[in-house]
Amino acid sequence: MTTATLEHVNITVSDPEKTAAMLGELFGWKVRWSGPAKDGGVTYHVGNDENYIAIYSKGGHASPGDSYATPGGLNHIGIVVDDLDATEARVKAAGFTTHSHADYEPGRRFYFNDLDDIEIEVVSYR
Repeated sequence: MTTATLEHVNITVSDPEKTAAMLGELFGWKVRWSGPAKDGGVTYHVGNDENYIAIYSKGGHASPGDSYATPGGLNHIGIVVDDLDATEARVKAAGFTTHSHADYEPGRRFYFNDLDDIEIEVVSYR
């Protein structure tokens, strides 16, 4: 069997440019690409050279049940960092409230909710 690697996830947000900037600031990521997308929307690919989060918005008002128009339509996004304490300090300095701290095998973690109330888990295995 071949080994598979997750390349990206695609989430819908209210302001892709603002969310891309926030993720870049908190996690040191870059915008790999941005441009027009499905249904007249716009997408930003934010991450590193191997994987990224596609940040999408159709614009206008959300339609119930349409995953491409519903901000926050997932449980959470997990992000691995080397220095959990430094990352949490950046998250708090950006105005977010951290919660659900835990220290159990295999690592330490905390959560916060982003600009569209998408929950982000930040974990360190060191």
